[in-house]
Amino acid sequence: MVRRHAWSAEVGGRSRSFYHSPMHDHVAFILRRATSEDASALRIILLDTFDSTWRPNITDAAASAFLREDRPRTYVGDRGLHFWVIEVAGETIGFVDWEGDFVNALHVRSTHSRLGVGRRLMDHAEAEIARAGYSSVRLETDTFNSRSQAFYAARGYQEADRYPDQEWRSGLTTILLVKPLVNDGSSPAETGASPLDRTGSLLSQG
Repeated sequence: MVRRHAWSAEVGGRSRSFYHSPMHDHVAFILRRATSEDASALRIILLDTFDSTWRPNITDAAASAFLREDRPRTYVGDRGLHFWVIEVAGETIGFVDWEGDFVNALHVRSTHSRLGVGRRLMDHAEAEIARAGYSSVRLETDTFNSRSQAFYAARGYQEADRYPDQEWRSGLTTILLVKPLVNDGSSPAETGASPLDRTGSLLSQG
């Protein structure tokens, strides 16, 4: 397993975590809460993952509606200040969004895939959800998204339910995934308690 070295600091009154991987020593990643200045970059990330993940699997009508209504702009306007983001060299390249025990979204730009960005974002989200007192974390993916399913299975998520996807109206099936958490802010996979304790790979997930 590749170890990532992390440290925290207060920068401009905001808490930020910095980390790097020995595989990418020339790259310094910063984990922080999103600000209003990230809005444009967050919209670009959502459009990027839409093109790479969703567009090939939904109807033309659903894709046209998504773009015409500019749903990324609406989502960022409604939820953007709740996001946690990772930036590198001043560029915001990924984010995670959660409410309560439910992860709404994890998105990473395709240009920065397989650098551990998605894993670092999920580590943070799961730790914060556990610290808030929840005993498990929930999220959704779709049956067509095998990369997403593999990523979450490697983190200890297990399927809890399946039902029709209501968002895209494209005949897709949504999978509800659930993972137990432990009280110290880590997950069973991180403490060795889960039989699914494996290293996940990065994905762009909507």
